[in-house]
Amino acid sequence: MKLGRFGKTLATGGFGLALLMGVQFVSAQNTSEEYREWQRAQQRAQEEYRDYLRTRSQRDYRDWQQSQRRAQQEYNEYVRTSSRTNNRVYNNNNRRAGRYRINRGGSYYEVDQRQYALLQQAVNNGYRQGYNAGIRDRRYGRGGNYYYNDNVYRSGTYGYQSYVNRDMYQYYFQQGFQRGYQDGYNNSFRYGTRSNTGLNILGNVLGTILQLATDNN
Repeated sequence: MKLGRFGKTLATGGFGLALLMGVQFVSAQNTSEEYREWQRAQQRAQEEYRDYLRTRSQRDYRDWQQSQRRAQQEYNEYVRTSSRTNNRVYNNNNRRAGRYRINRGGSYYEVDQRQYALLQQAVNNGYRQGYNAGIRDRRYGRGGNYYYNDNVYRSGTYGYQSYVNRDMYQYYFQQGFQRGYQDGYNNSFRYGTRSNTGLNILGNVLGTILQLATDNN
């Protein structure tokens, strides 16, 4: 049975599934209860996704969407508890509370709470702009990787505020843009969601992009 817009939006295979759920960016040694709950919710969502790929039924699609939302909730709870743990670690080392370590290209950068929020905003700004660009390019029959030629993508400064480095903002904006573009072009919500607050990237995808460090190093 063909499901119209649903049937053409989902990639098959392990690689597509890994992108769907987000690569786990935390240490395998993390054994917190919140982390285990997130892992279990992810596993459940993966199983629901496989069911949908096998049947292509709307019922299995709804089940998968529901399990995705549950995984998102568990991820949000994990991030909240991890942030509290990070703050305690920094306090114990006589560092100012409310600081975060993010990984970009294998290197760690320490940012404060405001900078971290701005980088999250950069990803979301990029996702929204990319989503609209993807819809536009699909409408005009352009290729699925045409975002490289988009002026907003190449600039990467939409919504920029000077409290963070420009090149860092550009990097995270473009990461969000690429994923938003794919969702818009494919008429899907693999990497984001639409709610009463508008378009937003999924929390687990945001975590994969920012790679918030949760160890004690």
